[in-house]
Amino acid sequence: MWPFGWKGPSGFSPRSTAEHVTQGIDATGLTAIVTGASSGIGAETTRVLALRGAHVVMAVRNVESGGKVKDEILKAIPTAKIDVMQLDLNSMESVRKFASEFISLSLPLNILINNAGIMAAPFMLSQDNIEMQFATNHVGHFLLTDLVLDTMKKTARESDREGRIVILSSEAHRFTYSEGIRFDKINDESGYNSIWAYGQSKLANVLHANELTRRLKEEGVNITANSLHPGAIMTNLLRFHSVINSVVTVVGRFVLKNVHQGAATTCYVALHPQVKGVSGEYFADSNLSKASSLAKDVELAKKLWDFSLSLTNPK
Repeated sequence: MWPFGWKGPSGFSPRSTAEHVTQGIDATGLTAIVTGASSGIGAETTRVLALRGAHVVMAVRNVESGGKVKDEILKAIPTAKIDVMQLDLNSMESVRKFASEFISLSLPLNILINNAGIMAAPFMLSQDNIEMQFATNHVGHFLLTDLVLDTMKKTARESDREGRIVILSSEAHRFTYSEGIRFDKINDESGYNSIWAYGQSKLANVLHANELTRRLKEEGVNITANSLHPGAIMTNLLRFHSVINSVVTVVGRFVLKNVHQGAATTCYVALHPQVKGVSGEYFADSNLSKASSLAKDVELAKKLWDFSLSLTNPK
């Protein structure tokens, strides 16, 4: 249980749960995509959005695991509208396939929650030969967002309801390589540090939201994009570090958030009326927070955007 109970200007605190921050909110008629929805805060985010009436598309790497989560939610919430679709952010081919299949369903899209991620992984390359953490945490989500954005724009225009893009980052975005993003050394194994590489990918998440905001505002589109820190949470993110993971499992129940609290900021940013019209911001504990100076670097955000385009659309 998170020990600190201070409340911020929003009226919520680190101890607030996803159900608490969405109490009284009716999401009926909204459609959301949640990546990494088969476990942890992704599964809890799916449950709470469905509880509030949203139609949730679970974008998951393991469809069988996603199906089990869906069944568990339906047992508790028989009226829940949930679909499970396969998405492996480690593969651009998979991302394109998911987007194509989603678009073919002719569903609206009001909310996109880029939740999935891996943490502190040893050096590996994705299926597209990009360092795994950068590929999964940023590049896959960058491509997904790009591919479904037209659907979101159409939905916002036809429904006259604000679309929201929610990108999960981390306070780890403050702990990255000195240059922030190592554009010319993304795949440099010799200088690889798993923690800094994770921080690099999380910095990319904040920069992505900020540059996306700038572009959406230029277009005059009724869609917001924000990033957030969900908090230190007991999940399987540290599975690559067995010793640390064992310690966290023992100590975590006393000092870390549980998944109900960990999903709160995501659900707050995705649904709460307090966040209407707010874009390009960084949230923590269901309140506005301040990102690092690198995360606010406009030129770095533009450079990352162009770099990401070169990776996802090299032609």
